[in-house]
Amino acid sequence: MTWGTYHGLSLDHRPRGFAVADQPIFNIIGERVALGPLRRDLIPLYARWRNDFAIQITFGNPLRPVTIEEQTRWFDGQASSDARWFTIYEHETQRPIGTTDLFDIEYRYRACEFGILIGEADARGKGYGAEATRLMLDYAFTALGMHNVMLRVAEYNPAGVRAYQKAGFREFGRRRQSDRVNGVYYDEIYMDCLATEFESPVLSHVLAPDVSR
Repeated sequence: MTWGTYHGLSLDHRPRGFAVADQPIFNIIGERVALGPLRRDLIPLYARWRNDFAIQITFGNPLRPVTIEEQTRWFDGQASSDARWFTIYEHETQRPIGTTDLFDIEYRYRACEFGILIGEADARGKGYGAEATRLMLDYAFTALGMHNVMLRVAEYNPAGVRAYQKAGFREFGRRRQSDRVNGVYYDEIYMDCLATEFESPVLSHVLAPDVSR
């Protein structure tokens, strides 16, 4: 595994006292967050995040408890899924703070949808979501060759809308009053980003051919 970034950080950014075997795997490393594979040992943590009703409501899902067994079945199903899931880490502490994914991937049309969940409450409002979103756009455009990445966000999630805008998404439409919370109707906002509107922050360097060898 390569320890480093292309943001002027140390190539060896590991906390002292950690053995290599203790390290989470990072696929994409940003300035403050990193993305790595889903982990079986984190299933209880994933379940805790999904049982947070404050998180569930932002996805427009019916509020219900999620068991460890359900979460385990979901995890096991990802091996055969076309979706691309990552665990989000706080880079400095290597603490898992959420998950993010690309789904409904259409390679023929080079289009997909994006989702993200910041599960740790104290990790919200720090810009981690916006950075993780940019890293996922980088993965979609630079690694997978996507041209259009779309997301859906509820009107009552303005913090999410701001984070997506900061990452490069633009609103292109709404499904009016299609969501209802506490008796109040809200719009579902559609946002997207094109490869031609995005500048790769990391993977254009990582995936560049090394012609010096």
